[in-house]
Amino acid sequence: MHEASPAALAALERGTTTAEAFAFFDALPAVGVDEVLGRWRGSGLPTGHPLDGVLEALGWHGKRFAGPLDAHPLICDDGRGGLVDVNPAFVPLPLLLRFPAVFRHPVVARPARAALPLLGTRRPRARLRSAACRGVVTATMTYDALPIDDAFRAVDDDTLLGLMEARGMRDPFFFVLRRATAAARTPL
Repeated sequence: MHEASPAALAALERGTTTAEAFAFFDALPAVGVDEVLGRWRGSGLPTGHPLDGVLEALGWHGKRFAGPLDAHPLICDDGRGGLVDVNPAFVPLPLLLRFPAVFRHPVVARPARAALPLLGTRRPRARLRSAACRGVVTATMTYDALPIDDAFRAVDDDTLLGLMEARGMRDPFFFVLRRATAAARTPL
C-alpha cells in the first residue's frame, strides 16, 4: 500500500507514473460532496499523460463547487488579473489529447488564453454526486455536456487528488486541488 500523506503527494508532484498515481489514489479516503464545496486551486499531477502541463499552459486556475448542482469545472485566469468560468463544452479535448505539445507552446497558448473570456459562462457546467470509482464511493463531478467524470479523494482536509476519466481517453488524468481559502470550508 502507498503512503497516503501530503509529503507523499509532494514527492509525486515532482513526477510519477500512472501506476504510482493509482496506488496513491487508492490509498486515500473517500470524500463527501459537502466536504468539497468551495473554491479550489488546481494543478496537474505529472504522470506522462498527454494533458500534463496543457491545462496550466492554457491558464487553468481550478474549480468551484457552490452546491451539488452548481459546479464550475474549468476556472481559468482571464489574462487581466481576474478569473473566468470557461464552458468546457467549447474546449476541444480531442485536439488537446492529440496535439498536446502544440497547446503547451507559448505561441499557441498565449492567444488561446486571451480568448478564454469569449468562452465564459455564468452557469454551472457540472454537478457533484457520490459515485463509485475504483471500488470506493466518493464525491464525483460529472460534466453536463461532455463524457467526463472527475472523482475525488482526500489527501487532507484542504487537499484533494482528482482522477479525470473521459470517454476516448486511454488513461485517466490526475490532478491536485488545494482549497483556495483553507480556513473557509463553508458553501459559497
